[in-house]
Amino acid sequence: WEVIDRELHAVSADGWPRLLTIGNKKWWDYTIEVDVKPIEKHGRTSIVIAARIKDTWLVFCEIGDRLFGTPNVVCRTGDFHTNRSELLYFGNYPLLKLDDWSTLKLSVKGETFIFSINDEKITETGGDFAFVLAGRAIFEGKVGRLHGFLTGGAGFGLANYTAKFDNLIITGKDIPNKGTLPVVSRGKLATTWGHLKRF
Repeated sequence: WEVIDRELHAVSADGWPRLLTIGNKKWWDYTIEVDVKPIEKHGRTSIVIAARIKDTWLVFCEIGDRLFGTPNVVCRTGDFHTNRSELLYFGNYPLLKLDDWSTLKLSVKGETFIFSINDEKITETGGDFAFVLAGRAIFEGKVGRLHGFLTGGAGFGLANYTAKFDNLIITGKDIPNKGTLPVVSRGKLATTWGHLKRF
């Protein structure tokens, strides 16, 4: 992670997503939105947006081909460290275009979540979905619920990509300063980036 020309540049050269996180375990209902511009693909990839982060537990959506080798969107809850998770959503979706900006948005409110890409709603709690692999549906059902993932911080990240991130916005009733996050931890990347973006 490095700030270059007021944008956050990130490189991940392996298949495990790396997240930059902010917030605390008490954040409740909010929306996280971030612009991302993939620059280079290094293998099976994903761009991740996450909410309700407590230690290694979180709610997250990722777009890429990291899991099954085909372009898709996957949303899950669970332990990011051990990869134990519950599927919330799976659907085919093209990879983000290289050298083009896209906006990822994840809203969480109670047991409801809504994930959007470029203002197109991809999924919302309670919808129908089919888990399709190799062209055939192997599971059909409802979009899962958050099952206790009701508070926690936010974040975003990537796996097997070089990408730029910009315009991070987090809004919600209980978010400090109504969307502008206070700088508390000195010397950390999020602090540096936030300071640069503010001035």
